[in-house]
Amino acid sequence: MSWSWDETLYAGSAAYYGRGRMPYPPELAAAIRDELGLDGTGRLLDVGCGPGSLTKLLAPCFAYAIGVDADGDMIAEAARQSAATIEWRRLRAEELPAGLGTFRVVTFAQSFHWMDQQLVAGTVRRMIEPGGAWVHVGANTHQGVDSGFWLVIGELVTGYLGPARRAGQGTLGSPRAGEEDVMRAAGFDGPTRLVIGRGDVVERSLDEIVAAVFSLSSSAPHLFGDRLAAFEHDLRAALLAWSPRGVFPERRGEIEVVIWSP
Repeated sequence: MSWSWDETLYAGSAAYYGRGRMPYPPELAAAIRDELGLDGTGRLLDVGCGPGSLTKLLAPCFAYAIGVDADGDMIAEAARQSAATIEWRRLRAEELPAGLGTFRVVTFAQSFHWMDQQLVAGTVRRMIEPGGAWVHVGANTHQGVDSGFWLVIGELVTGYLGPARRAGQGTLGSPRAGEEDVMRAAGFDGPTRLVIGRGDVVERSLDEIVAAVFSLSSSAPHLFGDRLAAFEHDLRAALLAWSPRGVFPERRGEIEVVIWSP
């Protein structure tokens, strides 16, 4: 499948991320730090950083960190309350290396599937220092495990936007080559896999669940056009029918860390 970036992919979603996405746990940073022997030196590059959730979590493990994302609103959100040791750049992954230099670790969190994977993997491999690593973080931070009310949400979104999962101005395309095939073709060795299991139950509010819905590319605010207010009204009503108290317990899912060596 040919790849073409769609700048509307997450249009309007950035403001909802902080409230709608569950934060990565501190155990994630500790696991990556211990596995890679990070000691507060070197530089981190977080590609497709969004509002900087992972960048900010891992930044203390390095001397300096750079987060890049193609969405200007995401970068603006990331820059709020940011440390002096983190730099934010509006930049598509396909535009790398962009004069950024080399890095001890390059991370991708829930972002690599949106990119020209073959191009990005080949470019980033040359940006990783000897002994460094590519780290992919896979998680569903917008929702927990076996949360029945998400079935209700999915039915409502389908009713408004149709059965095909929306993505920017189009729909989600056919699956592309598996990540492992792409990485091996680009010359990476591995992978090493870590699983950070949480399993704890968190209680989320009505506003947090609504924000989680709008933080997704498949239900980003722009997709609803002039029906946005009507959709939010129906969404809140459906959620309150599920939980009149407006409290939504969710069990956190596992986080998988996949580490590749150049």
